[in-house]
Amino acid sequence: MREDRRPYIAKRAYLALERAYTRRFVAPQFDQFDPDFSIVMRPWYLTVHGHNISAGKSLHVITAKDRRVGLTTWGEGGHGGRIKLGDYVLLCPGVRVDSASRVVVGNNTMLAAGAYLTDADWHDIYDRTRSIGNTAPIVLEDNVWIGDGATVCKGVTIGENTVIGTRSVVTHDMPANVIAAGNPARVIRKLGDQPIRTRETLLADAPRLVRETDNLNRYLLGSNTTTGWLRTLIKPSRGD
Repeated sequence: MREDRRPYIAKRAYLALERAYTRRFVAPQFDQFDPDFSIVMRPWYLTVHGHNISAGKSLHVITAKDRRVGLTTWGEGGHGGRIKLGDYVLLCPGVRVDSASRVVVGNNTMLAAGAYLTDADWHDIYDRTRSIGNTAPIVLEDNVWIGDGATVCKGVTIGENTVIGTRSVVTHDMPANVIAAGNPARVIRKLGDQPIRTRETLLADAPRLVRETDNLNRYLLGSNTTTGWLRTLIKPSRGD
């Protein structure tokens, strides 16, 4: 639909369902998770598999039916994968993080749609029956932005504030405060001297943000009716 035709009360009920599902089915799968102020949109499309997966304050995950988000650790063959997401991290639709060693995602870091972090080869180059293969930790320092469809490979550290361009493949360390892109990724230029506003600025006062968002929904959806909403579900018109 071009617009959200749900009545305000219907959207409130839907958001309550998402929060309840997150608390009941998602939070227990993490070693650490903040259920009060984390947001998982369509949490039934978030897959969390394995041990040693944790998230800091105000995790924000956006999923879609055709673009699930997956966090997976592997512990076989003497390996012990670990995924640690910092505070105010954003995971967009289609993000995957696979670990047989250690993946650390710093505070305020954003992973755009389809980004992939993998700290292992998952098979040996010469012995294709050997699972995992070579593995080495990945570290994304604070406020990193991984672009749409980019891949970060094993053993890579990306410095604070650095931006990785769309579809890039990062095979070696990147310094702080640069923009990098390509396959393999290389530094394109340094960031300027302008101050950087992080996600923490928006999300640190979570109760206030919740109230403001609720007020905005009430304003935008206040004129919607149940009858009109049901009509759009059954027989939408061009304007819907």
